Parts: sequence; structure tokens; C-alpha cells
Amino acid sequence: MISRKQSTVMNPKTLTAISLAIISLTCANTGIAQAAKPAHKKVPAFHFVQPEPINFDDHDGWTQIFDGQTLKNWDGDTDVWHVEDGAIVGESSPEHPSGTTNIIWRGGEPANFELKLEMKLEGNGANGGVQYRSFHVEPKFEPLPADLTPEQRAQRQQHQDLDKKHAKWNLSGYQADFDYANQYTGQLYEQSSPRGIIAWRGQVVATEPNKKPVLLALLGTSDEMKAFIKPDQWNQVEIIAEGNLLTHIINGHIMSVLLDTDTKYSQAKGVIALEIEGPGNLKIRHRNIWLKKLP
Repeated sequence: MISRKQSTVMNPKTLTAISLAIISLTCANTGIAQAAKPAHKKVPAFHFVQPEPINFDDHDGWTQIFDGQTLKNWDGDTDVWHVEDGAIVGESSPEHPSGTTNIIWRGGEPANFELKLEMKLEGNGANGGVQYRSFHVEPKFEPLPADLTPEQRAQRQQHQDLDKKHAKWNLSGYQADFDYANQYTGQLYEQSSPRGIIAWRGQVVATEPNKKPVLLALLGTSDEMKAFIKPDQWNQVEIIAEGNLLTHIINGHIMSVLLDTDTKYSQAKGVIALEIEGPGNLKIRHRNIWLKKLP
């Protein structure tokens, strides 16, 4: 035992060796700690980011379903439909009436998708639209009323004859409506169905089984929404079908929305088609048709 008065003088070489060992051990422990603990990363300051501007010509992830030159994969009466100046054109006149008929894209039956195209209507009677999630139905013919005038009877008979001629292309299903007078343009209409017009322009509507459609919200008045539509010009039309939610957009403005959970009528998938009808001399043009499938 060493008394408090005693002292031990350590050899300088021994002291140096112990000091180096301590420094080495400290550095090793520090390295282990640094390896175990990830380097601190500075968290960027929180900020809001605006989306990119609307770009109708952005085709990244889209498939062009009309080549601009031919009717490849499109099926319709060639007496009515043809390609002209890079557009699918439906044409009708008193001498060669089209009746109500469609040209159908035969490239598939999309379920969830975005579809965009440009449309231009010519002629006061022009009435058309885009069918989607649609399916073939045979046209129905009712007996002509006995009290028709000869002129009325001739017109009705002509309509029935055209319906029979075009039975192959007769469809039922959702339609993004478009007419020259823009009375109905933008609304969601169901062709060949008891429901007819479901979501009028400016409306967000919901449906359920065995209930009348319910108005959920207003996007604006019909006249306010009409102001965004360009008569006698090309209009950019976009349709988004995602599950039971269907949205119609024209020139970057939402025109109508339907949340369709009525299992009796709602359709999960179907064909895409372009429609023509109306009296007089008219043309309906469609170009830049692009499809993006959604999950």
C-alpha cells in the first residue's frame, strides 16, 4: 500500500504509450458513433407549389387514337364519316341526311381514362357529342301515329329507315353533349336511356339506386358556363372517367360532374364514339384525339 505522502514517478515512455492508446481509442469510438448516426440533413423550408399551367398539347403518357389521315380503328357509315384536313368529319344535308349515328373507335373499351380532343360544329342544326363507356343496342321502332300529315309521315319514315341502316352503330351510354346553339354543350346526357340528361351544364350531380338524382353543387349558371364555349371555332374537350366519377371539361373549364352510383344504369367500361345528328346542312369536325388510360 502506498501512503499519501509517497508518490510514483511514471517513466516518460510509458506515459507516452498510454496517451497514444487513449487517443486511438477515443478516435475509434468517435468513428463508430459517426458511422452509427446518419449525417444530419437540413429539412427544406415548407412552401406551396403552384401546378403547371394547362397544356392541352401535353401528350406525355397519352396515346393518339386518330392518326389524322385515315379512319383506321374507326367504324362508321362512310356515307356520313370521312377524313378531311386532319379531322374526322361527320356530314349531313337534306339530300343526304345522316340521321342519328356514330362512328365508333374499335381500339378497346376503356374503363378509367382521360380523353381529349378538339371539336368544331358548323350549321345551325348541328348536334353531336362524345359517347363513352357505351354499348351497342338495337334501335326501337314505334308504330307511326295515324294522325300524321303526309309530310310528317314521310319524315318519320325517313328517320326509321336511317335508324335501320345505322343499327350496327346504335349505342347507349354516357355522352358529353355538344350542339351548335350551345344549349346543351357540356352536359352529361345518357343516350338511349330513360335517364336522359343527368347532369346539366354547371351542375355537380349524384345518383343512387331507386332515387332521383341529387344536386350536390353548382359550378355556375348555365349562361356563365356557356361564355367559355366558342361558337364556330375549335373547342378543346376533355372527359375524365375515374370509377363512378365523370367530369366534362371544355376549354379548361369544368362544365358538369356526375357521381354515378346507380347500379342499374352506371357503366364501368365501354366504347368511345363520336355522334352526329340534326337537320339541315351541317358538319361536325373532330381532331387531335388522345387517350390516357388510368389505373
